[in-house]
Amino acid sequence: MYVDDSKMWDSYSELKEYYDKYLKKYGVKFPRLKTKDTYTKDALVLIYLYLNFQKPVSKEDLTNFLGKYGERPNDVQQARHLGQQKGWYIISGQRHDKECEDYNVKPGEYALISVKEYYPNFTNLKRMDNLTGDEWESLKKQYNYRCATCGSVEGEPNIHYPNIKTQLQKGHKDPNKSLEFGNIIPQCDSCNRQDRNNFVYNDKGRVIKIANPQFVLRSDKKIKEEIYELLKKEYGNK
Repeated sequence: MYVDDSKMWDSYSELKEYYDKYLKKYGVKFPRLKTKDTYTKDALVLIYLYLNFQKPVSKEDLTNFLGKYGERPNDVQQARHLGQQKGWYIISGQRHDKECEDYNVKPGEYALISVKEYYPNFTNLKRMDNLTGDEWESLKKQYNYRCATCGSVEGEPNIHYPNIKTQLQKGHKDPNKSLEFGNIIPQCDSCNRQDRNNFVYNDKGRVIKIANPQFVLRSDKKIKEEIYELLKKEYGNK
């Protein structure tokens, strides 16, 4: 598929209208269409998904489309980032989003399924916090300025990555709740990576629960079967 400039601008304008009306207030990020005379990858991917609204689009489709407007990328990550990190309701077969079965989205495929709702696991919403600077400083002091999970000391080399200086970040104890007093522990960048949204931590930075049920699907077959049997025993035929 090749989209000429006129259709590109029309699609971009339509998306902007939806964004301003429904998504902007939630902090969803709207990509710039061009940098100088070159279309941005984020905008191209979003427009392509919009032109194939609610239909599965493969990574290869996106790669071929981007290649028509510049250098062909080796690994297209924009669709994934536009969803979880920037808020667009883009589901991923690789991420096993619960809507994938309804829209027939398989691993390696994506689909934009709404322009009026934000992605349910939009990271930015969970990153909004009301902790003051003094409260954050006091919390770090309680942990002796160490990462609650790995123990790396702020300003010193990271325990697991000695070439990186430790910077403490506000980490969720429970990623399904907002960053608020009582739900924050200090974590280094390594321990506060995005994929850690799968777990619930206690005050000591130890994993105590699974926060994202989709995480189970990453387990091998034997573990999934064991989980299935445990749930059958607990819930029966409910």
